[in-house]
Amino acid sequence: MRFMVMVKATKDSEAGVMPTPEEFAAMGAFNEQLIKAGVMEAGEGLHPSARGARVAFSGQDRRVIAGPFAATSELVAGFWIWNCASLQEAVEWVRKCPNPMRSDSEIEIRQIFAPEDFGAALTPELRAQEERQRQAIASRAP
Repeated sequence: MRFMVMVKATKDSEAGVMPTPEEFAAMGAFNEQLIKAGVMEAGEGLHPSARGARVAFSGQDRRVIAGPFAATSELVAGFWIWNCASLQEAVEWVRKCPNPMRSDSEIEIRQIFAPEDFGAALTPELRAQEERQRQAIASRAP
């Protein structure tokens, strides 16, 4: 099972406060453990929402909303993509994670849909299209 593991934003992360060298080192060591265990597929930090935008959809209309966004607790400051046997395994890995922020923080874990989760809605033609797209993306990977 694949999971998106999201580090929730804080006032510091939204203010652009960078981690200390010690905090970078601790997270780097944790990431090494994930990689050696075959769990981590990707992981990145995100710039503050002030440097982002949202696009709101209403029928055929699109409205662009420039950041920053108010509800810091609902924002994501960084993420991993992990491959784990279960949600419980992902939880156990998060419990080993150094605190990603200097203050109290939260990490949210959400399972990523797999093709079989969509049932009959993902027709053989759509499944083939999705596989072609995945292969195209993988062929561009460094």
